[in-house]
This record gives sequence, structure tokens and C-alpha cells, in this order.
Amino acid sequence: MNRTLLAALLSLGSLLLASPASAERIKDLANIQGVRSNQLIGYGLVVGLDGTGDQTTQTPFTVQSIISMMQQMGVNLPVGTNLQLRNVAAVMVTGTLAPFAQPGQNMDVTVSSMGNAKSLRGGTLLMTPLKGADNQVYAMAQGSLLVGGAGAGASGSSRQINHLSAGRISAGATVERAVPSLLTQSNTVNLELKEADFSTSSLVVDAVNKRFGAGTATPLDSRVIQITPPNNLNRVAFLGNLENLDVKPSQGMAKVILNARTGSVVMNQAVTLDDCAISHGNLSVVINTAPAISQPGPFSNGQTVATPVSQVEINKEPGQVIKLDKGTSLSDVVKALNAIGATPQDLLAILQAMKAAGSLRAELEII
Repeated sequence: MNRTLLAALLSLGSLLLASPASAERIKDLANIQGVRSNQLIGYGLVVGLDGTGDQTTQTPFTVQSIISMMQQMGVNLPVGTNLQLRNVAAVMVTGTLAPFAQPGQNMDVTVSSMGNAKSLRGGTLLMTPLKGADNQVYAMAQGSLLVGGAGAGASGSSRQINHLSAGRISAGATVERAVPSLLTQSNTVNLELKEADFSTSSLVVDAVNKRFGAGTATPLDSRVIQITPPNNLNRVAFLGNLENLDVKPSQGMAKVILNARTGSVVMNQAVTLDDCAISHGNLSVVINTAPAISQPGPFSNGQTVATPVSQVEINKEPGQVIKLDKGTSLSDVVKALNAIGATPQDLLAILQAMKAAGSLRAELEII
């Protein structure tokens, strides 16, 4: 990451730190328990390839699949037949069954080679059952593959663009079985917050009870909220109104995310520092934060306002110590280090040391 990009990211982080939290819809903060997608998987064959399929001597499962399929269609091959096919490839087919999907609806599937086929371009997937985690068939897939790539070769030289061993079939599977849902069978509905937080859970409960009446929402813990829909409202209409309620979430816990591979640093507005002194290479930064008091005039009915003012001093002399006072914003430290040319790796090392010393008031997560 170059310094220009780092400076841009830090400037964006400063804007985010300065902006207050805004209201969010409940659908952005929580999920309705039971409304979820399900992963499907199946094993199948792709045919019609232009000599780019599996080398059957190295992928015996492809030959076994072909023989089994031919027997089901009434074609019995002599025992010991050595098939040398280049237009067939064994594949895995995956897809996602959407919530409340009904028989007859279509869904997209991804087809990926599991042998040594060179390309699936131009192939056709034969009818493939897609099963869920309970080993039940929920959809059937079949159709022509769309592979977003190209390849060519001659005289020992080859050129390939993108990936040719996987493709996609839009609306390539038909749902055959619906997943049972208890959403409309129970008298209550549970909301599950995406991030467990007692404060946010309480705020959601207050917003729901204010909109639909006391007792509609009951918190079960820091993540799950039980909702009792009013009897005079349609269940679907009620959930639609519920999801669009605006709630101002509570401030999350202070956290700094460090990406050791890219040097990226992301922090939230709750991060602050305690008193500490830092010495790192030839970088020297002193940040002092003091409150500036604004006193209203006599008989003005105004209020006294205290605004923190930070003074940043930068020194490149070697052997200097960085002095940080309690309450200094981490964004001030980051901007000061960036101004004197600190590399992302320098910043990672400093933040880790500050956390180890107990002066960084935040959870430090390294990814």
C-alpha cells in the first residue's frame, strides 16, 4: 500500500470517526429466525466438450459414472470395455435454495470440474439431482454452461484468459421440494441480531413496542428478541412493517482491525488512548489534548461548552520519545505518523506495542 492510498484511507477514517451514528432499519440489524437459505450440492456429468474433457485413464470415476448412466438407459457395455472419452467431464454442481422457494421455481447453479478437464466451455450438464444436508433431493439441474473465459494453443504454446474449469447456468435448476417453514405456524417470531449487544437489543425492543404496542417485543438475551404479532394484522404485512422500523444502534465496543498482509488499519469511533510514551525508530510525535472552554456572555441563557483541542508536534530526530496523553484520539496518532512518512508496518508495530502496554483502549484484532 503506497502512502497516497494510506493517507486517503486515514482521511476517510477521520470522517467516519467524526460523524454520529445514524438510524438503521431493523432488517439491516437483525434477521428473522427461520428465514434462511440452504446450500445444495450434486455430482453430475458435463458432455459435448470439444476434446477438453477428463482423461479417463486418470479419472476412473468419470468412466464409472458413464457406465452407470448408460445402464440406467438400457445400454449394457461388454465387460472389460476400455472407454477413452475426451468429451465428458465429471463435475460438482452447487446452488443456494432461497428462503420460501417453491416447487417449479428456478435457481442458478455453479458447475465445477473435479477431474482433469482442460475446459468446460461449450458443455452441457446432464440431469443432476441436488441434495441438501439431510440427503434429500430439493432440485434438479440441467442445461448449457456459460464459462467466462477463453483459451487457445498451438505448437506447444498456449494462452488462457480467466478460469475455464468452472461455469454457471442461469436458472439451470428447478426446485422440486420446498423446505418446511414454521414462520406462520407459531404465535411468535424471533429476531436475531447480527451482532450480539444488550444495548442494541433494548433499543430494538423499545422501538417495536412504541410502534405496535407494549408487550409486542420481549428480549430473551443479547441477540434474540421474541416478537408477538398483533392478532389484527396480517403476518406478512406486520413483518414488512417491522423490518422497516428505524433504530439508532448503540455505539459498539472499541475495536482496531489490523491486516498484517496489506498493512490496512481500520478503527471505530470508540477507540481512545491512555497515557503512554513511544519510541519507534527515528519517528517522534507528541500529541497533547486539552479542553477549550467556551463561556457564554452574561444573561445570554447560553451553556458552557468544553471542546477538546489537540496539538500535534512532529520531530524526525532519532532517539526521541512520543508522548501521548490520556484521551488522545487514535486518529490523531495515525495522522501524525502518516504525516512524517510512517509505513503501514510501522503503524502495525506501534499499535501492537500500545495494546501490550495497556494504553490502547480497544480490542485489537489481527486478520
